[in-house]
Amino acid sequence: MAILTIRDALNQALREELIRDENVFIMGEEVAEYDGAYKVTRGLWKEFGDKRVVDTPITELGFAAVGVGSAMAGLRPVIEFMTWNFSVLAADQIINHAAAMHYMSGGQFKVPIVFRGPNGSAYQVSSQHSHALEAMYANFPGLKVVMPSTAADAKGLLKSAIRDDNPVLFMEQERMYGMKSEVPEDEDFLIPLGVADVKREGTDCTIVARSMTVPLAIQAAEKAQEEFGVSVEVIDPRTIKPLDIDTIVNSVKKTNRLVVAEESHAFASVGAEISHTVMEHAFDYLDAPVKRISTAETPIPYAKNLEAAALPDVAKILAAVKEVCYL
Repeated sequence: MAILTIRDALNQALREELIRDENVFIMGEEVAEYDGAYKVTRGLWKEFGDKRVVDTPITELGFAAVGVGSAMAGLRPVIEFMTWNFSVLAADQIINHAAAMHYMSGGQFKVPIVFRGPNGSAYQVSSQHSHALEAMYANFPGLKVVMPSTAADAKGLLKSAIRDDNPVLFMEQERMYGMKSEVPEDEDFLIPLGVADVKREGTDCTIVARSMTVPLAIQAAEKAQEEFGVSVEVIDPRTIKPLDIDTIVNSVKKTNRLVVAEESHAFASVGAEISHTVMEHAFDYLDAPVKRISTAETPIPYAKNLEAAALPDVAKILAAVKEVCYL
């Protein structure tokens, strides 16, 4: 096993797929000579050249459209958005074209494209740069939505996403790029899309977390064990669409309690979908109402203290565990 940051695991996945398949190419703002805004594409332009790693103007709608067209023609583009907040400018291509083309063409066209970049909050980037957009995109049939929380997941899931014949939205977290964990040293290391992972086993309460809230949930679970003797299971769906609801339901049937921790806003969120589905499939097993921890219903503030107050944290998740356990 190698110890890699999430940034380097993503870079490794991209490099391996560029070598494996000549149809794979990368396109986006500053991905080439500058090595990427977050250095995820570091060194790839020097190794593979202008045709495989392509710098674009600041025009998300334009280069997303080029990506969709090239995917329809048989290539496998990886489109980097400097942040998913800017993907809104390209939403027409993602939703009206990439997501729908296979259906509208009666199966004549595949769209094997990956859109990737940081999603959610960063550090004091304020209201226009802190949106968590996974629920919006997951609402549209034809799109797969992936959110890794470890370096191993980042590598294995990105490689699977690039090899998938459907459009995949790969949502990373800027705050997590420097986090390190073990990654298998295997160029064919793949993690299938649509399979959740139990990050921590437990018997008294289930926390379903994703992306940034996974390490927070694990810390809260450890505190619950130390301070209250409560055994908490932490599940990371990893793929939001398709969602591995069976793993979540089976965990709730074991623990009888559920907390959902997410960075997005609560209204019409992935957490709302998980809560409802658990109510449908495991209502009789619940010993407490499902509790959700989400971002405050406000544009994310710039001020550091207000930003922290708006976002999920360990204390909020721990308080939710106490509440559902009636402590």
